[in-house]
Amino acid sequence: MNYKRSPWAWVPTLYFAEGLPYVAVMTISLIMYKRLGLSNTDITLYTSWLYLPWVIKPLWSPFIDIIKTKRWWIVTMQLLIGASLGGVAFTIPAPYWLQGSLAFFWLMAFSSATHDIAADGFYMLGLDQHEQAYFVGIRSTFYRIATIVGQGLLVMLAGNLEVITRNIRYSWSIMFYGMAGLFIAFWLWHHYILPRPTEDTRGLSPRVSSEADYTGIVPSVSSPTILEEFWHTLKTFFQKPQVWAGICFMLFYRMPEGLLAKVSALFLIDTTAKGGLGLSPAEYGLVQGTVGVIGLTLGGILGGIAASRNGLKRWLWPMVMAITLPDLVYVYLSYALPTSLLVINVCIFIEQFGYGFGFSAYMLYLIYYSQGEHKTAHYALCTAFMALSMMIPGLFAGALQEAVGYPTFFIIVVAACTMTYAVTATLKIDPDFGKKKKE
Repeated sequence: MNYKRSPWAWVPTLYFAEGLPYVAVMTISLIMYKRLGLSNTDITLYTSWLYLPWVIKPLWSPFIDIIKTKRWWIVTMQLLIGASLGGVAFTIPAPYWLQGSLAFFWLMAFSSATHDIAADGFYMLGLDQHEQAYFVGIRSTFYRIATIVGQGLLVMLAGNLEVITRNIRYSWSIMFYGMAGLFIAFWLWHHYILPRPTEDTRGLSPRVSSEADYTGIVPSVSSPTILEEFWHTLKTFFQKPQVWAGICFMLFYRMPEGLLAKVSALFLIDTTAKGGLGLSPAEYGLVQGTVGVIGLTLGGILGGIAASRNGLKRWLWPMVMAITLPDLVYVYLSYALPTSLLVINVCIFIEQFGYGFGFSAYMLYLIYYSQGEHKTAHYALCTAFMALSMMIPGLFAGALQEAVGYPTFFIIVVAACTMTYAVTATLKIDPDFGKKKKE
């Protein structure tokens, strides 16, 4: 039986829970390792390799698509993520803190990537097309709010604990224990609140599907059948119209952000002697956790509403400009090195608002490209290309920044935005996609 629940009851919390472990792996770890004395080159190298589970997750996404329900995968992975966060907290004060924390970050990354596959597939099963378009801004906003909470409020909390305890490792350990407790709460909430879409009981494609039992296990699924489904998933993905234009869009739309994301955070907290703004962890958290949230929320919600009213095609180019042009604020900040928090807040607001508005187009295009058979596995393939676009530039971003300095580095980021415009120009999108259907 399909129990209809309001999307507002589970979409915001689901995507907040999807975003938080990602930001823990990619950003909180970055700030923590900076506080523990690692260089920019080492930090970006270690944390960029942690993108790998999101890049290769299509290898196991078909198994998630056909073996158990996506609802089951969601709640199970949230429990495992909570355990991973507890493991990070336990190892930080230990002598083997680097090896131990990286091991648990890897476990968290694989668990989070699996959770992403299930959650994104569940989103498409639990909402109709208009709801998907309307909530794409909401889900992106709460995903990014999780990012801001992680790199903003939680970093600020860790910074305040450093002042209170006068022990950096112990302070970060306490913060990660708190995150572990939060994920236990998410596990309990989603176990109760997530709806049970009828389609979520079907694991295989219409060619070989059979009814799943109540536990979500598809009966009589043999290994040859699973392999057949896996190859059929890949085949149908690469047979979609405009496949190469779509893949190039997935790879290069966010490539400038792949350069910017990690280095911009390091720039804000690096000392003025090294060309940074020299914000304390508390100041960094305040800037990202207040002004950043407001800008991101407004941009994300307005992007989703605009796309749901006029369609993705109508707003594609305005969203492209919104996600690229605000990168110029970092060029200004790196040359001017303002000491006024007001000026820094204004710049962060502009950048976050533009990102929230422009990222709606990217997420909606992934949904557009994934429509049809095997939509969950195909969406996972799309997000794998997205992760690869972040992983590759991130591997050398820190080394590039240390070689040329922050000002020149941010100019390179702005120049890289030409790739975003080039790949967007090749797309062909149905003008009606995302619009509300007339009654």
